[in-house]
Amino acid sequence: MTTELQAKSHCSMSTTSPIKRKRYAVVGVGGRARMFTYPICETYQQSAELVGLCDVNQGRLAYAQRDLQGRFDCPALPLFSDAEFSQMIEQTRPDVVIVCTVDCYHHQYIIRAMEMGCDVITEKPITTDADKCNQIIDAIERTDRQLFVAFNYRWGAGPTMVHQQLASGVIGQILHVDMEYMLNTSHGADYFRRWHREKEKSGGLMVHKSTHHFDLVNWWINAIPQTVFAMGRLAFYGKDNANRRGIHVTADRYTGQDNTDDPFALDLTADDDLKQLYLDNEKYDGYQRDRNVFAADIDIEDSMSVLVRYNSGTVLNYSLNCYLPCEGINVVFNGSKGRLEFSEMHVPDEDVPPSINPLSQKTKVIPRLTIRPHFAKPYDIPIDVNTGGHGGSDPLIQQQLFAADPPVDLHARVAGYQQGIASALIGIAANTCFKSGQPVDIPMLCPDLPRVGGLSDLI
Repeated sequence: MTTELQAKSHCSMSTTSPIKRKRYAVVGVGGRARMFTYPICETYQQSAELVGLCDVNQGRLAYAQRDLQGRFDCPALPLFSDAEFSQMIEQTRPDVVIVCTVDCYHHQYIIRAMEMGCDVITEKPITTDADKCNQIIDAIERTDRQLFVAFNYRWGAGPTMVHQQLASGVIGQILHVDMEYMLNTSHGADYFRRWHREKEKSGGLMVHKSTHHFDLVNWWINAIPQTVFAMGRLAFYGKDNANRRGIHVTADRYTGQDNTDDPFALDLTADDDLKQLYLDNEKYDGYQRDRNVFAADIDIEDSMSVLVRYNSGTVLNYSLNCYLPCEGINVVFNGSKGRLEFSEMHVPDEDVPPSINPLSQKTKVIPRLTIRPHFAKPYDIPIDVNTGGHGGSDPLIQQQLFAADPPVDLHARVAGYQQGIASALIGIAANTCFKSGQPVDIPMLCPDLPRVGGLSDLI
């Protein structure tokens, strides 16, 4: 069976030859794909080559091509429909397939790419339910291919410093973790305009969004989740909640309506990029990017609380709320020698003009890390925030993915399939709890996720 060390080594995308470029094909060319296609076509064109694009929407494919050509003067790329995914691999011969599709389809493209001899980079979450997790594990065992999960949050300066401090043993054995994640009425609301609001497609925010946060905790404490109990509900968005607050919903979408007084409105005609990427291409698949956050068909939660017990005995108390006036994270680690407190607030970057386009909105990160030892004075650890997307994390993970000779990662931030599955399974188990009201044993969902050791012990 493929080891995590092999996955880590391969997914650093090193190459011994400066001449031969690694070949990449992308399936799913919505806004998220740009995190991968832009650096391949610009910063890493000496070591990486984009050889094909695939998407369910032919208009969006054509726009992605025009966008890359206009920005980077790229040559025209072969374009393929979703039904031609295997044909794309046969014709373009990629070394690596990058999966950026709707979450519930990740497993299909991951498995098919590996069966056809490719390694895979997938956006988070790795997938949306336990059966798909088990299918991916089976495919890796059968094909011996490599799978990297793009957890860019690990690469931020703040999370990296937290990992460094905890690994030093400064607070001793980690006994309890308390994490609060806050999504505001801009970023948080946007999940309720898009396909993410359909649990069948996204797994809900417990899977789509919280997989980031669960992965951080798994990585920080180097332990494997065992038992989950959770409660969640749609408390703010959705038609019933709007009615209770006296909000009258007049349309299922925002574009084309009078939205003068609606702070949640997104008009796709007001931004040329959004218009060309989504509005102009609705005729191909019917997807609407600007659905009303107070419409009746939302079936995901916006307020969630989770308890997780790890094999180490550590307990995580986690919450996510998606309708707040601020955005960021508060996390506390209580240990046998003291306490570590970390916060990271995400605020608008005053140096960048505001944009109606959620793909273009820029924020800056304000972190703080405090150590409170037993029987000694507390002290702060300084954190120098890097520049670049997602608090400086994007350039670092892109370097690991696409550089010919990336620097050695001293903090074990490169994530293979075990890490992707471990984080997703917490959210998957939470979804089960929402329905049953009963705790869920993760090894019952996925017997191949080990019960002993830590996730870093798998490498």
